[in-house]
Amino acid sequence: MKRRAWLLSAAGAAGALVVGWGFLPARSRLGSAARPWPSGAEGGAGLPALSGVVFNGWIKIRADGSVVLAMPRSEMGQGVHTALAMLVAEELELPLARVSLAQAGSDSLYGNVAMLVGSLPFHPLEVDDSSPEGAPRVRPTKIRLGEWMVGKIARELGINATGGSSSVADAWEVLRTAAATARGSLLGAASLDWRLPVDELVVKDGVISHPSGPAAHYGMLAKFAAATPPGEVTLKSPRDWKLIGRSAPRLDVPAKVNGTAVFGVDVRLPGMLYAAIRLCPMLGGSPAAIHPEAVLARPGVERLVRLPAYAGSTAGLAVVGTTWWHAQRAAQALRMDWQQRPAGALDSRQIEKALEAALGREDGHTFYERGAVEAAEAAATRTVEAMYRAPYLAHATLEPMNCTAQVKDGKVRLWVPTQVPQMAAAIAARVAGVALADVSLTVTLLGGGFGRRLEVDFVAQAVRVAMECGGRPVQLIWSREEDTTHDFYRPMQVALLRAAMDAEGRVSSLRIRSAGDAITPRWLERGLPALSGPVEIPDKSAAEGLFDLPYGFASQKMSHVATRMGVPVGFWRSVGHSHNAFFSESFMDELAWDARQDPLAFRRALLKEAPRHLAVLDLAAGKAGWGGPLPAGRARGVALHESFGSIVAQVVEVSLSNGAPRVHHVVCAIDCGTVVNPGIVAQQMESAVVFALTAALHGQVDIHEGVVQQKNFPNYPMLPLAQAPWVQTHVLPSTRPPGGVGEPGVPPLAPAVANALFALTGKRLRKLPLALNEVQV
Repeated sequence: MKRRAWLLSAAGAAGALVVGWGFLPARSRLGSAARPWPSGAEGGAGLPALSGVVFNGWIKIRADGSVVLAMPRSEMGQGVHTALAMLVAEELELPLARVSLAQAGSDSLYGNVAMLVGSLPFHPLEVDDSSPEGAPRVRPTKIRLGEWMVGKIARELGINATGGSSSVADAWEVLRTAAATARGSLLGAASLDWRLPVDELVVKDGVISHPSGPAAHYGMLAKFAAATPPGEVTLKSPRDWKLIGRSAPRLDVPAKVNGTAVFGVDVRLPGMLYAAIRLCPMLGGSPAAIHPEAVLARPGVERLVRLPAYAGSTAGLAVVGTTWWHAQRAAQALRMDWQQRPAGALDSRQIEKALEAALGREDGHTFYERGAVEAAEAAATRTVEAMYRAPYLAHATLEPMNCTAQVKDGKVRLWVPTQVPQMAAAIAARVAGVALADVSLTVTLLGGGFGRRLEVDFVAQAVRVAMECGGRPVQLIWSREEDTTHDFYRPMQVALLRAAMDAEGRVSSLRIRSAGDAITPRWLERGLPALSGPVEIPDKSAAEGLFDLPYGFASQKMSHVATRMGVPVGFWRSVGHSHNAFFSESFMDELAWDARQDPLAFRRALLKEAPRHLAVLDLAAGKAGWGGPLPAGRARGVALHESFGSIVAQVVEVSLSNGAPRVHHVVCAIDCGTVVNPGIVAQQMESAVVFALTAALHGQVDIHEGVVQQKNFPNYPMLPLAQAPWVQTHVLPSTRPPGGVGEPGVPPLAPAVANALFALTGKRLRKLPLALNEVQV
């Protein structure tokens, strides 16, 4: 209580200091031609610099009339480099192929505002009243003020991060406006130069012309236009869009096909050394004794470097060699004595018991409440109650953690696949003891992120090793075993769900209480050490997918007990939604079967307040032929979930193969607002299904005596290609601003499969991964 009171007092004091600032207009995100252009590597990782005339903080026009876009987001397979380029090409009336990318710098201009605004713990039906397309939206004042204030703070902080399925949502207004502003200046320049009315000019494929004959491409007008006011800036009407809403080839595919794409592990520099790590196998432990003699005598080995526990990692050592093979073989042969963490060994079985005990002992923080749950429970004729559980999960990115660093002449250079370039540069500066201005960073392509590359532990390690290498660049690469056993895991979580039934057999109230580690406070502590102390704040990511259900139960109470079990936890694709949707949508299915109702009909009756959700559910069910005949030995299951501003329903078709679940067909329906590239939406739904199905059928991290038991793909398996289901994606048309796409396809998959398995076998699975031999009654 004292800590909470102190936090509230501090927050009040901080609020008093910024009252005046709070009434100032929001800072512009366009920048200006006078602002320094991003100093990062232009053209994307490894590509040459691109000269040109700067129009604002986002747009540069080259002499040949092509456009350079300052790209603030990391490409990790989600197609963001293509989607954002499409926004610019659309407003500039330019072919997509004529937009090149320049890595944006650390200027606050490029901060991700939408990601921070999306972290506010508002119920989605309050944020979006689900009014029909084109109708005015009615939003409570507290919502509008909260989003406005957090948006202002986000502009000041300027955190450049790729996460939360927020990239397109964040860029939607600012990029189109930046491009439209440049277009206005170009038209104005042509009008002045040719002495012709601007409204008579035509723009097509980057060329401005007039029916009387004058014509010029953008490059010919750029210098004059950069000094020409744009006039009234108007965004293109959707009816005039030529790119937005249509599938377009991804810009990153050709380089990935021909091998010229540069991922972190592809970086090659003159005189480069390589480093492999050997971390204490016990999470939170440390080296007790080192026996380096035999290893240092091995050919190709340069040196050993001790690694402290940086940014939440476990301590260990790095072996530096002339090749990574030499370094890795030496690291494996290194004789070490290890010691457990001071607080004692971690054990996932004991943690699960502790979480269950916490549910019975603590009320937790209430994220959402409506009606009178206690009264409804007191008047209930009976209750339906169930405990659900989800394990720790690793990210298992295809490209393991890596970073190339050079520390020379008081400066640090980094080449790193990261989702948070500013945080990566900041920790590099701290480790090397240099000013932040003396750190330069190139963001390479990411061979998978899923939230793991929101961490910066591996960056700190690479810089520490480079400090010992006499100015030579060093590429640090984790082995798959280190990557699996020293992750920042999706938290283990348990939830108790209870529904009160009235005399007519209807659900009169729904109470959900969950328990598990909060991710955001731990991430803030690791990434922002200036906070200098523990961060204890209610974390939306712990309760999302439980407190924000669209169903119209008259009485609801959703709370979460935040724990701190000691296992390093981090953001995992779709974060809390990934397991909480399994809890909530499986329980919805339980309630439907208890009420002897069709699971689809049961949900439909509860979605009167949420017409958007109902439309998505109906689309998925209709396309899947819900209620229609199936081959013998198969059954269907359904789940509906909203996350990251998008609503997804999935209907799966399952059977049993040698006693194990087999998913044959997944029908996805999604309302993600305005769609920029339908092809990318379909790709991300397919990716999400495979990712989520892997976790639902196989994903589990066990910890015994502090040691993670899963080491590599043989005992932390991925879904084989032969078992990948047929995925069909159907997108609801919408004029709303874009929602997320990269993550929303993950949450509904596990409950849809579990619900189908119940329909097929009569066995209710309440624990992940789904195993029919571990049914809990």
